[in-house]
Amino acid sequence: MDFTFTEEQQAAAEAAQGVFAGVEPDAVPSPSLVPGAVADDFDRVLWARLAEADLLSLLLDVRHGGAGLDAIALCLVLRESAKVLARVPLLESSAAAAAVQAYGGEELKAALLARAGRGETVLTVAANGRTGHDPAELAVTARQEGNEWILDGVQTAVPWAHIADFVLVPAHTTTDRTLLAVIPRVHEGVGLAEQISTTGERLGELRLESARIAARDVIDAEGAWEWLRELLATGTCALALGLGERVLAMTSEYTGKREQFGFPVATFQAVAVQAADRYIDLRAMEATLWQAAWRIASGASGALPASGDVAVAKIWASEGVRRVVQTAQHLHGGFGADVEYPLHRYHAWAKHLELQLGPAAAHEETLGDLLAAHPLG
Repeated sequence: MDFTFTEEQQAAAEAAQGVFAGVEPDAVPSPSLVPGAVADDFDRVLWARLAEADLLSLLLDVRHGGAGLDAIALCLVLRESAKVLARVPLLESSAAAAAVQAYGGEELKAALLARAGRGETVLTVAANGRTGHDPAELAVTARQEGNEWILDGVQTAVPWAHIADFVLVPAHTTTDRTLLAVIPRVHEGVGLAEQISTTGERLGELRLESARIAARDVIDAEGAWEWLRELLATGTCALALGLGERVLAMTSEYTGKREQFGFPVATFQAVAVQAADRYIDLRAMEATLWQAAWRIASGASGALPASGDVAVAKIWASEGVRRVVQTAQHLHGGFGADVEYPLHRYHAWAKHLELQLGPAAAHEETLGDLLAAHPLG
């Protein structure tokens, strides 16, 4: 098995490292110090730099102004973004554009893709359902009247909902089909209520009350939502990996300098063993991430559908990133909770990523169902 990245994938990662160099995780107020959102908008300056580096159009075909790369390249870039807690809708907008490209009609592609690749149009996805625990596609109903679809329901914790131009919303029909509606943020029948993440970022509760969406703006293709959901989950695993790697590096640096009894605490066996355990977590997170990304990128068959690899990756990402930040807090002592030191932010982001698109337990249930339906051996 060859885990070597292609030259194009490596180039995307290197470009990301250049763009994210110098980004400060503490650029906005600490979520521990403000009662509401840490900021009203995402980092527009960084967004423009990502557009200039062609990192917003990685997954788009050349005819839409993109690089024609795959989910692995996107995950490499997301991994770098999480190391600096980049406040940009890179995952959501890229994944939404990729879904439109793969499953949308030509008119919808022409309206969205080139502008999204240039960063002029921002997309996001309502993927958390009504409560964050039920399937997102069951939270909204859709019925057709002529050349329009009428949508009703509520989607919670929609990232960047207050500033995105369009939200991709899964919805179910009376015939148990799942659609993806591309809904403008400002539209009749569409309402937004503010929610705040553990990261301090603004989320949106999206309320749809007889919202009429033209048929050309609705993706009615089998498997579209499942593919988008798997790409979002895999991207979340990449974010968790990058965050965990940065946190372990911070911990290594701190324990290498902090002395007790005249020796760096990193030389104490109990400290070294805990750090080694977290390193193992990160390597497991990495291996399962690339397996899932490869299945999505290649479409290769396996003993289980690709959703099984995605579930395994998300289980490791959720459990692993939680253990990494908890150990980091422990080994930093009280310094880890200092709001003038960024570790507490990484802890808050880790909790968000742990639960985003379902905690480990939810994906364990999914994996169990897949194993029951596809017996191995």
